[in-house]
Amino acid sequence: MAVVQAPTAPHIVVMIEEKADPLALFGDWYAAAEKSEPNDPSAMSVATVGPDGTPSLRMVLLKGYDAEGFVFYTNHESRKGRQLLGHPKGALLFHWKSLRRQVRLEGPVAPTTPEEADAYFATRARGSQIGAWASDQSRPLESRFALEKRVAAFAAKHVVGTVPRPPHWSGFRLTPLLIEFWQDGAFRLHDRLEYSRAKPGAPWTTRVLYP
Repeated sequence: MAVVQAPTAPHIVVMIEEKADPLALFGDWYAAAEKSEPNDPSAMSVATVGPDGTPSLRMVLLKGYDAEGFVFYTNHESRKGRQLLGHPKGALLFHWKSLRRQVRLEGPVAPTTPEEADAYFATRARGSQIGAWASDQSRPLESRFALEKRVAAFAAKHVVGTVPRPPHWSGFRLTPLLIEFWQDGAFRLHDRLEYSRAKPGAPWTTRVLYP
């Protein structure tokens, strides 16, 4: 009778290159994702918490990041906007399937400045600018025709000149206190490198986690 031997697990070696600044490591991974992901390497899930403690999750697009945090834009009257204003903490997750990598972040969230929001809004396509005015995001919609009527009405109102930013449309910035880098490994022996700090601006500490 043939004896079937179980595969031998490889020696565990952390393949993630640790750097003093996790933003430098994120920048390397993000650049690689921009080259390999077939669509939206900037896509990330945003987790928020409702008044009763129920978590909520959705996908948005990263619009910028630096030492101050990670920025995205939305309607502040939407569900996520209201939840972040009411409970200003959140979590982000990037998943780059082509690279078999993910990065998750946790930390406090605060609105961007009006000047930042104005500057980004000015770069959006005109149709997207009109859509920001027309959409009562996250609220009940009676029909598609009703939405199209609102789009047409705001398009007519702003037929010439620049489209101003709606007062309820702006951005949020998550300042990470925790960043975890995850990389797929053989036999589910994944690599996990965690950076954490006590408060924004404090030194980062690192540790390697079990898969």
